Amino acid sequence: MNIQIIGIVGSGAMGAGIGQVAAMAGHSVVLYDNNTASLERAKTSLTATLQKLEEKGKIPSTADVLHRLIFADDIHAFATCGLVIEAIVEKLEAKKAVFTEVEKVVGAHCIIASNTSSLSITSIAAACNIPSRVMGLHFFNPAPLMALVEVVPAIQTDANLVHQAKELMETWGKTAVLAKDTPGFIVNRLARPFYSEAIRIYEEGIASMETIDWAMTNIGGFKMGPFTLMDYIGHDVNYVVTETVFQSFFYDPRYKPSFTQKRLLEAGWLGRKSGRGFYNYAVGTFAAEPVKDEAAGRQIVNRILAMLINEAADALHLNVASANDLEVSMTKGVNYPKGLLTWCDEWGVANCLGLLDGLYNDYHEDRYRASILLRRHAKNNTKFMQ
Repeated sequence: MNIQIIGIVGSGAMGAGIGQVAAMAGHSVVLYDNNTASLERAKTSLTATLQKLEEKGKIPSTADVLHRLIFADDIHAFATCGLVIEAIVEKLEAKKAVFTEVEKVVGAHCIIASNTSSLSITSIAAACNIPSRVMGLHFFNPAPLMALVEVVPAIQTDANLVHQAKELMETWGKTAVLAKDTPGFIVNRLARPFYSEAIRIYEEGIASMETIDWAMTNIGGFKMGPFTLMDYIGHDVNYVVTETVFQSFFYDPRYKPSFTQKRLLEAGWLGRKSGRGFYNYAVGTFAAEPVKDEAAGRQIVNRILAMLINEAADALHLNVASANDLEVSMTKGVNYPKGLLTWCDEWGVANCLGLLDGLYNDYHEDRYRASILLRRHAKNNTKFMQ
């Protein structure tokens, strides 16, 4: 893919981060935003970031990278771009409108990609005159630090562009995985139970937030507990992704959002960014001590882990991605201790299935129905990762 000039729509944290990655990879970058104040903030922030990288010896010159960055408030600056990546608000109609405007400006061979984390690429492509050049390139925040990029073709996307896009991402130092255009793609689909099952355990009074977070980090080996992580992401983002995935999967109960998290969003308790979420971040406040019961903690971890594994098994069964790409996505995209299918093989497929079937027998909810692929592996005593 011979692309010299990259366009970015949106100068927020994600757009600016993607622009930084492309510029550091040697491309000329047009960072566009119709909000001039946002553009100025992005320029100031990028300059400071690049200076720190220069001081650490990670780039030879801040000036050289900045020279490749053009900050534009006129969309016509995209006229010579070979690839334009949209990174604006996660609203389908807004993205469609942007793609329609971009298409009026760029050349016929320019590829247009969306950084959406969960919306339909096919639907976005349908708003364009040349839908075959539209795809998803989903980066993870912060884009300069996170290695994973999900490459998501729409059903209209030219198949040749997909391989080329993966190669381009790899020249940027990224790990590119191929995902089917289904709600949440790979990471935001597979990760839903990490949040939703933790909230369910909390809502039922089985354990406190602090105890669940302690169990998942100290016993499960995750970098952050689910409640700490939801507060870090922000409920205006995390809850909305859950709600979007739930609606997009025709209200499958496996993805059902919680009223507990919705109420935090309604209250404006968005997490760290607002000073309060599941936890209170005001000066002088402290979280309650967890109950450090190893046996009870293991039960919490196993319940959430079984739900995560089940989601990975179902995604593999439905060809959302290859087994290897599913594994890489969860370790590179959300820093899980290991891939979920590998984890299942180590734990024992029958053990995982037994826990899920036990939950289903107790609750009689489709939320706990086991993937047919998990059931087949248990029946045949085979592993996912041979």
